[in-house]
Amino acid sequence: MKKIFFKSIDNSPLIAFRIFFGFLIACESFGAIATGWVKKVLIEPQFTFSFIGLEWLQPLPNNLMYVYFVVMGLVGLCIMLGFKYIYSTIGYTILWAGVYFMQKSSYNNHYYLLLLISFCMIFLPANKYMSLDVKFGFVEKKLTMPKWVSLLFITQIIIVYFYASIAKIYPDWLDGTFTKLLLQGTTNRPFFLDLFSQKWFYLFIAYSGILFDLLVVPLLLFKKTRTVALICSVIFHLFNAITLHIGIFPFFALTFILFFYEPETIRNLFFKSKPIFINEELDFSSSKMAKYIFIPFIIIQLALPLRHHFIEGDVFWTEEGHRLSWRMMLRERSGYIIIKIKDNKTNKTSIYDYHKNLSSKQARQLATKPDFIWQYCQRIKKEFEDKDISIFIDCKNSINRKPLKTLIDPKTDFAKAKWDYFFHNEWLIID
Repeated sequence: MKKIFFKSIDNSPLIAFRIFFGFLIACESFGAIATGWVKKVLIEPQFTFSFIGLEWLQPLPNNLMYVYFVVMGLVGLCIMLGFKYIYSTIGYTILWAGVYFMQKSSYNNHYYLLLLISFCMIFLPANKYMSLDVKFGFVEKKLTMPKWVSLLFITQIIIVYFYASIAKIYPDWLDGTFTKLLLQGTTNRPFFLDLFSQKWFYLFIAYSGILFDLLVVPLLLFKKTRTVALICSVIFHLFNAITLHIGIFPFFALTFILFFYEPETIRNLFFKSKPIFINEELDFSSSKMAKYIFIPFIIIQLALPLRHHFIEGDVFWTEEGHRLSWRMMLRERSGYIIIKIKDNKTNKTSIYDYHKNLSSKQARQLATKPDFIWQYCQRIKKEFEDKDISIFIDCKNSINRKPLKTLIDPKTDFAKAKWDYFFHNEWLIID
């Protein structure tokens, strides 16, 4: 086993990945400014719905989030060029973790994947070749890396695709209900609306999604099917990029393919002047890092997507265990919410206007996200801290445009309700 994991191989896949990774995160950072994402998500709202427990983590005031993202973009370019690589990757990981944890309104699984990979890149020798660090003598040039580095990326992408495929095996995906809604929501052009309404087409997309997620990695692992898998990957991700508008994720996902090809192939493709590596000695220099950082990392990655099985209720309805589980674009959720404030001294009840301090997107999500509801009620509680009040919620939701059902127990006083981080919240009615 040690001979497999610690065998020295050409480090070309890691070097090429670093260059693509740095370029893509720079594009993501500068693109977030150019498209208005930073303004809409982090500047215009009065506050953001951060991860529970991190409510103190809020965007910088005024327009400083623009500066924040410019810095992230510049750090991405430093990673691409391999300049002050360790400091750059640590800096980007911290900065991106701040963006990721300070807001859930624009939660995407590829944001989570970016965080995981940037964390991993801190510890990997991705600046040992074709980098400014080597050119300026900050680090010694090296042509090799232990094979476990490639296996780490392969394992991570296996986890992503496997759990994504399993999550799709539910009735509304299998009968095309959700893929039809998803596709129709991407355009208003008659031709495409008609095409996306064709049963054969949205069923084709539904089952193609499952089969791609389930089979692409096995096909990439075998030399005879690798090129076919590459072509399918390019088509699949370009289709997603065009129709779903999900930023850099399709291109980011494609970069993982670097680790499936023989290192010599990547060297010949991107680094033709690089000396050929012949020595195949074992490299145990990073054995402690693999043992104490990346083995636990992989175990956690395997465990997190399973946690919703140990929480009462259907995760599609309760959302408990939904995040960090590669449950990507699985359902359309809609609903309404009415927040009632009761003055316990006068017994008078009034309707709270939540639109006054929420963006339109936040207001829509408040009606469908249980954790948003609980967090917002804690803000209301602070707003009325000089009064004895009770907070009651009238909230109904629909999954994939089915009949509305009650989501929140209307008898629960949210001025007293607690949040359960690990198990089911009793005020959340199970479908």
